[in-house]
Amino acid sequence: MLIAVDHGNSFIKTPKLQFCSGIAEYPVRPPADDLIEYDDSFWALTNSRISFMRNKTVDKRFFVLTLFAIVKELTRLQALKPLNEIDLAVGLPPEHIGNLRDSFKKYFKRNGPINFVYNGTPLTVLIREVFVYPQAYAAVAPQIAQLTRVKRVFIVDIGGMTTDVLLLNEGRPDPQMCRSLEMGIIALQNALVGKVNAKHDMTIEADHIDMVLQGQETILPEEVRYTICEAAQQHTDVILEKLREMQVDLRTTPAIFIGGGSILLREYLETSPLVTKADFVLDANANALGYQMLAAAQLRKNSGGI
Repeated sequence: MLIAVDHGNSFIKTPKLQFCSGIAEYPVRPPADDLIEYDDSFWALTNSRISFMRNKTVDKRFFVLTLFAIVKELTRLQALKPLNEIDLAVGLPPEHIGNLRDSFKKYFKRNGPINFVYNGTPLTVLIREVFVYPQAYAAVAPQIAQLTRVKRVFIVDIGGMTTDVLLLNEGRPDPQMCRSLEMGIIALQNALVGKVNAKHDMTIEADHIDMVLQGQETILPEEVRYTICEAAQQHTDVILEKLREMQVDLRTTPAIFIGGGSILLREYLETSPLVTKADFVLDANANALGYQMLAAAQLRKNSGGI
């Protein structure tokens, strides 16, 4: 069974599911509905995401989050068994894949079966192979046949904590043009929570900001909505200016924007004078879908298929 997992700073995603990248460890069983017992600890999902980690392999948290993702995906597919042999497809920012690919692969592969208890049920997962692919490229993998006819295009992935950029030349990644900024949608959300509190004496959360940027109905006062939209415009401008300073000029090269942050900032990206031609991948699970597609092709190749 092939399982693909996108380890976002805001959300863990599979091709069809997503949940907050938040987890808490307990020495004794907590009163939680979704619980894994692993390595002498109890682990529960939370709605408070883990602080940004450039290297997600430094402790057990993202590994246990991956166990949750595996179990949830197998449950969705009605394929969960006491013993589950899987191949795992994951990804890294293009700029980091050269340095972190081996450690990321080793972090998930482990040695032998992984035994744990999920909501009272003992389970075993055996990870046979781990495939690691570049984010951004994976998200456009379903379109790669069309992109081979395009001379140059930037893939811009605005995520939770980072904005990652990859240049494709006729559909092929250019390893010399990978850029990453620690400037995603979370930075905007954190700044706005403080700004709205100081300016309007009102407490908001990230969900309020997302609703406004998505054009959803909200009871927030008009002046608060204006503050949110104004800050989103400014944040978009700063991202694009920083990219231009890094030789990513979207006035002369078309862009495909992906990631949850791109979806939220779409209106400001489309109307910016710093962007001439913009297309959008609107599925927030696009990287996970791409990992699955690329790994499935690799498995077919390894088995002698086409």
